[in-house]
Amino acid sequence: MVRAVRWPILAAFVLSLASAAVAQETLGSSPTQRIVVFKSHTTPASRVTIAAQSGASVLRELRLIDAVVIKVAAAQAQAAESALKARPEVVRVDPDPRINWLEAAPATVADAPWPSMQDFLPRRFELSDPPPASDDPGSSAGQEKPWGIGRVNAPAAWAVTKGKGVKVGVVDTGIDVDHADLKANIAGGWNAIDKEHPDNFKDDNGHGTHVAGTIAAVDDEAGVVGVAPQASLYGVKVLDKDGGGTFSDVIAGMEWTVANKMQVVNMSLGAARGNDSLKAAVEAMAKAGVILVAAAGNSGGAVGFPAAYPGAIAIAAMDSKDKVASFSSRGLQVAFIAPGVAVRSTYMGGGYSSLSGTSMACPHAVGLAALAVAAKGLGDTEALRAHFKANAAALPGVPAEQQGAGVVDAAKLVQ
Repeated sequence: MVRAVRWPILAAFVLSLASAAVAQETLGSSPTQRIVVFKSHTTPASRVTIAAQSGASVLRELRLIDAVVIKVAAAQAQAAESALKARPEVVRVDPDPRINWLEAAPATVADAPWPSMQDFLPRRFELSDPPPASDDPGSSAGQEKPWGIGRVNAPAAWAVTKGKGVKVGVVDTGIDVDHADLKANIAGGWNAIDKEHPDNFKDDNGHGTHVAGTIAAVDDEAGVVGVAPQASLYGVKVLDKDGGGTFSDVIAGMEWTVANKMQVVNMSLGAARGNDSLKAAVEAMAKAGVILVAAAGNSGGAVGFPAAYPGAIAIAAMDSKDKVASFSSRGLQVAFIAPGVAVRSTYMGGGYSSLSGTSMACPHAVGLAALAVAAKGLGDTEALRAHFKANAAALPGVPAEQQGAGVVDAAKLVQ
């Protein structure tokens, strides 16, 4: 089963005064992180020196946004932040909290209300459940084509292109590098959270593997097939086995996609609140010509971040009956809608699973983007957004803030 946050069953009834004092002392000395952003003309070496002079430890550089990440004891954090803000080279100091970036979505085809938002991962069906039937043409014998692949009309585009050569970054929990339906298309990756093993981007959660399969599971005689089954996948691991990570972990992954010249990036993750550093990273990706597609969120309310930033293309979720998923976030930032309920795809450990969420809708759009880039040579976010809009159809009776311009048609994209 997908991991869930499990609350302790037992709780202590009384704490002694001595224990309380120790706990308070520990809290005061526990480390906290900040992102220190500098003026662009400040050299990388100077940034590190200035940050260290505040009494903090420098954890990493974020050259994409002219910043460094620092760690300092909580008791000294205010003094260090004040000292840094007083420096003329420093633009601002942003918080760098550790949060869970994977928000829960309903598990059933009926799109039932979700009982608790404490479980941050989309739930999956049991592997014994029969997959949704598909009578669409285009699948090889013995291979399942998930309903979403047909709904975006991907097979009709494959005579023109299957996305071969397009570099797609999956900023997530990693990818199962040994999965039979993925390994032929995995071209590389990076681990932002394990400095000792930066080349190990193997998925230990399942979420990233599921996303990768919808984008580019191979078109063969078994398993499932993705929207762009010849695209090159790069696993950028920024979240741990529970879906947790800091803002700087995520930004470091975004920086890697720019440095390694990804053409399209999938971010099926989000936060209820953003910060200026995350916004700056989105803007830097757009400036570099990296197309960022992001999940709108599963709150049923406002679009999350980074999807809500103008430089990202925000994707909402629909079901197989062309209805907007009740959990799908909504707002003027929503650009398009894609299949996101009961989506079957690859899963950690070499298996397959069905998940629901805008996390599942987003990779459909990323696969479409890979097809469009391969066929049309599109090189930036706004060019792709315009091309998507010209080849999308709105769902009848659905407000624009829930679906944007509607569902993109793969065959029209590549004509």
